[in-house]
Amino acid sequence: MNNKQSDKNSSADNVDEYLQTLGSEDARELRYYSQEQPFSSDEMTRLINEERLNKLLAQSDEFLSSLNGEIKDFDDEY
Repeated sequence: MNNKQSDKNSSADNVDEYLQTLGSEDARELRYYSQEQPFSSDEMTRLINEERLNKLLAQSDEFLSSLNGEIKDFDDEY
């Protein structure tokens, strides 16, 4: 039981320390910027599937066009 109590204290200490870190503006900023990963244009070109992207863009255009038509029909009815 003594080991369990020791573990609980340790966990509580860790949680308290983490919560204090969350409140720190500098720590939040550091976490935010540490997640950024700059990509060169060559890397982006290699990573993006241009054919798939074009298909998705065409689908979104079709969807928006259809939605726009539905909205116009709705406006005409009322």
